[in-house]
Amino acid sequence: MMPTLSLRVSQNLTLTPQLQQSIRLLQLSTQELQQEVEQMLDENPFLERESDDDSTPDVPEELVAAADAVENTTESIAANAEGIAADADFDFNVGGDGSLDFAAGKETGSDAEAASGDSASDWEEWGGDLPARSASTEDEDDTPASDRSAIHTTLQDVLHRQALSLRLAPEDCAALYFLIESLNDDGYLEDTLAELAQSFGDAADPDAYDALLHHLTMALRLLQSMEPVGVGARNLSECLALQIKAQQRFVAEEEGANAPELEVYATAMLVCQESLDLLARRDVRKLMQLTGRSEAAVREALGLIAKLEPRPGRPFADVDRNAITPDIIVRASSDPKAAVAGFSVQLNPEVMPRLRVQDIYANALRGHKGSEGHGALQQRLQEARWFIKNIQQRFDTILRVSQAIVERQRNFFVHGELAMRPMVLREIADELGLHESTISRVTTAKYMSTPQGTVELKYFFGSGLGTETGGSASSTAVKALIKQLLEGESPKKPLSDAKIADLLQEQGIECARRTVAKYREAMRIPPASLRKAL
Repeated sequence: MMPTLSLRVSQNLTLTPQLQQSIRLLQLSTQELQQEVEQMLDENPFLERESDDDSTPDVPEELVAAADAVENTTESIAANAEGIAADADFDFNVGGDGSLDFAAGKETGSDAEAASGDSASDWEEWGGDLPARSASTEDEDDTPASDRSAIHTTLQDVLHRQALSLRLAPEDCAALYFLIESLNDDGYLEDTLAELAQSFGDAADPDAYDALLHHLTMALRLLQSMEPVGVGARNLSECLALQIKAQQRFVAEEEGANAPELEVYATAMLVCQESLDLLARRDVRKLMQLTGRSEAAVREALGLIAKLEPRPGRPFADVDRNAITPDIIVRASSDPKAAVAGFSVQLNPEVMPRLRVQDIYANALRGHKGSEGHGALQQRLQEARWFIKNIQQRFDTILRVSQAIVERQRNFFVHGELAMRPMVLREIADELGLHESTISRVTTAKYMSTPQGTVELKYFFGSGLGTETGGSASSTAVKALIKQLLEGESPKKPLSDAKIADLLQEQGIECARRTVAKYREAMRIPPASLRKAL
């Protein structure tokens, strides 16, 4: 084959680093964005957080001297551009609270910000208009006592306080402490005592291993006698059994050993010892055969078990850890200038970082053009400017998409989810001139606070089901209607999926039984057999 030369014309798209960063920031959640901002603040000295108390007072002489020292040591900083003053003769750090730590002396963040506010920087426009975020970047030591008053109490804290009242040998006390710390969030002990004993590495010494296993066994008995009842169980069956035994002892002490109520607890104990699948399905007939009790006794035992707590650690769960902070706030408004008639759509200032370029370092770099390492430092300065601009663009895009959603789903904000209309990503993309993938990134892990509650932006998108009039009904509205029908059903005769499909057909919505079952399972609603009252 003879080699030949040919000319080919083609088109390709190359994503610049700035565009790649913009796309990546757009798909981050609020928590992930905060982590990204903190990381950038640590890595890039040209980026700093702008505080609410920025002012322009007279620049202190000490800060002027420190700024001059920064300018005089620019060449030393440039010697190691990647570390950005990591090994320079003059070290400086930008703290998370905006404080500047100079080798010649420390100046507070307010002084540094005063100097930056007095200097006429060409980059003042970058990020200057970003709304302020909450003062969550303060160190824990600086947190007011009033903010630390409501400290979350964990399950381990409660158990450790109870353990203090026990007079135990040092070995038993250490074993009990170890078991308490080994509990999961639900209050269960997931590992066996043998596995926990082996984790100490004493399995090679039989005597030491047996002694350790004995201490753990005694500690487990003490743990399972503590409050809340059921804590320290290895499985659900043991957790329920511990609670039944505790109630059984209480009734025996209050009413005597011959109290008729004790028979119910005995039956409930037998039911818990059988297959939990039968208990979940409420298979009364099969449980009657296995326990040898009457139907009335089994049903009464099931009613008792239904009142027990399957997760003893649930009351101590950290709710704030799972709290959702909305990115968009929608409220009813009578302002005629509102973007959407009747509603105001605003970004939540609590989730928006307020950043700016560090003027002192930027001015020092600008005064030493052409010096060694200037190009690398100039690139870091450009990265800081890009980062601020991309964050601003991220929130602008979220706001535009949210306004378009509110405009199209206005009935939802007035009447609730029953008034939701079908909508797909393409509709918003065509309206705003964006790609569907961009809309998908914007609506993922972003939340909106509405008069109907806080929901994810993706919640407003859904397929449509046909109606008798030739139109379509949103799948979200159909789910809400199914939930409304189930809330009004008779507990003794719950609605089957087929019956729900017939009721929807009567209202003009064409929904098959399988679709009803899919929607019901998506809402985590059990089937009719499990919803039936005992």
